[in-house]
Amino acid sequence: MSSRKIMDISTGDLHATAPTFHQQSMTLHEAASALKTALDGLGAPWGNDEQGKKFHDAYAPHRTSIEKATAVLVLGLESIGVGMKDMADGHIDNESLVEAMFSKMGKQDAK
Repeated sequence: MSSRKIMDISTGDLHATAPTFHQQSMTLHEAASALKTALDGLGAPWGNDEQGKKFHDAYAPHRTSIEKATAVLVLGLESIGVGMKDMADGHIDNESLVEAMFSKMGKQDAK
C-alpha cells in the first residue's frame, strides 16, 4: 500500500500503526483471560469466617469491576486500530475525490 501524505496526515503511518493496536488488544485479552482463569482456579481461599467474608465483600466487587474495565480496554484498543485504518482510507478516498473534481474543473476551464 502506498504511503501518501494528505493535509500533513501520513496515511501510510496510519495503516502501519493500526495493527499494533489490534495486537495489543489481543495481548491484553489473553492476559486478562489467563488471570481470570488463575483466580477462578483458586476458588475462595480466604475461608468462610468473619474475616474471610469481609475480605470477599471487599474483593469481589473490585475484581468484577477490573474484569469489566479490562474488557472495555480490549474493545477500545481494537476499535482504535480499526478507526485508524478507516481514517487513512477515508483520507485517501477524499483526496482522490477532490483531485477528480479539480481535474474536471481544469478541463472545463480549458474549453
